[in-house]
Amino acid sequence: MNFFESLLVLLLVAIALLQVSRRLSVPYPSMLAMAGVAAALVPGVPYIALEPETALALFIAPALMDAAFDFPVNTARRYWAALIVFAVGGVVATAAAVAFIGWSYAGLPVAAALVLGAIVAPPDAAAATAVLSGMSIPRSTDAVLRGESLFNDAAALLIFGAALSVQTSGGLGPTVALHFAVAAPGGILLGMAAAWLSARVTGYVAGTLGGNLLQFVQTFLLWIVAEHLGLSAVLAIVAFAMTIAASSTSRSSARMRVQSYAVWSAVVFVLNVMAFLLMGMQVRDIIGGMTTERLLHASSFIAAVVVTVVVVRFVICIGFNRVRNALLRDEEPTDVRQSVLAAWCGMRGLVTLATAFALPSDFPQRDLVLLAAFAVVLATLVLQGLTLAPLIRLLGLDRREQGARDMTGFRLEIASAGLDRIGDRTGREAELVRTKFAIERAALADTEGAEALQTYRALALEAIDAQRTALERLRTGNRLNVDEYNLLLEEIDWRELAVLPDDQRRIEET
Repeated sequence: MNFFESLLVLLLVAIALLQVSRRLSVPYPSMLAMAGVAAALVPGVPYIALEPETALALFIAPALMDAAFDFPVNTARRYWAALIVFAVGGVVATAAAVAFIGWSYAGLPVAAALVLGAIVAPPDAAAATAVLSGMSIPRSTDAVLRGESLFNDAAALLIFGAALSVQTSGGLGPTVALHFAVAAPGGILLGMAAAWLSARVTGYVAGTLGGNLLQFVQTFLLWIVAEHLGLSAVLAIVAFAMTIAASSTSRSSARMRVQSYAVWSAVVFVLNVMAFLLMGMQVRDIIGGMTTERLLHASSFIAAVVVTVVVVRFVICIGFNRVRNALLRDEEPTDVRQSVLAAWCGMRGLVTLATAFALPSDFPQRDLVLLAAFAVVLATLVLQGLTLAPLIRLLGLDRREQGARDMTGFRLEIASAGLDRIGDRTGREAELVRTKFAIERAALADTEGAEALQTYRALALEAIDAQRTALERLRTGNRLNVDEYNLLLEEIDWRELAVLPDDQRRIEET
């Protein structure tokens, strides 16, 4: 089979495994990891190599864009200490510990060992989210787990880029140091400028196929421009996404948001499938070219790296829990069970695979580093991913019944906000809005003409606007997580789409 045929087969397998994972409450990345290994064992599967720059842009840019766009800023304000410790401190500590093992045990240069540490340092929230979406855990734990994903990816990628530059250039000279000093602030400014430009261009293609396509084009283009300018592409994407998200609800249309959520979810899923397939191909050829002695040495080194990654995560999570409770005696203490759960949610995934792909061909002991990266992903996704749901139940943190009651309360508050906005309005049109069932049919069947229809539409849209405002208050108050926010926003968007016919909505959006 060629690569395209192999990809189609794996996509079919991935779709089937996705259905299995949903019914068994197993993270789909765990299933993909095992599928990637199985695909690599199939005879005739070709070896496909990607250029390092292409690998980072292809896999990292959309994943970062997706994570940064959904990141609630109020979470960072409320849980800033936990996010700094987990997302920055945890990544730095893991990278340093793994780098020490790589330097002392495998004989890697210090910079190369730090590259390995940065590759395996960032936990991937996708695996944890796949389970957490079907369960309800304490909101503080959920918020930190989802919030740290963006920052630990950014921190790890910055360390990766800096260490790789030092390794490639042969040392930390004045030129390299100046590049680091300019790259970070320059990348942030570039991302904000790109967001300003995008906001003015998006209006011309809103609600069209070109609008959805532009989202991907501008994401990849921004990454490439940042790389060519010598700026931090990671920070450029993060700044770009968060700047757009700050005003996206008021500027983008309901139709565009509904389409974007569906498209981005599918694309990120396909990228995960491709990453596991490509890594499986490379690992198969690497192992096939190793001698028995080299393979035994690599196995012991990989085992040490996997254990280090898991242990450091536990030390960070449990340590932060104990220190926080000791220093903040006036606040509600954090249950140690939540720290154990956070520690066990340290699965690695797409970012680790993508950065491993990005290593140049002349990187010291590249084969060993790739094997270690894939082993960490496979071990954490399979061991931790498959046992995450049972662990939540064992710790007594499964609060699905409370989560269902909370969602009912959120919907009631949002619905009340819409009705309160038009509560003092009189007339048959206002009554039609309140009935909620068969609203569109009743309005379109109105025999009194276009004026009554427009009055109905205006009232309905005004009520929907009030519901969005209520939803934003819930989000700002940290009363719901990202998944709940997106679900409720999608429900409101569909409600708006049901108010206006397609032809009328297209006219208004243009």
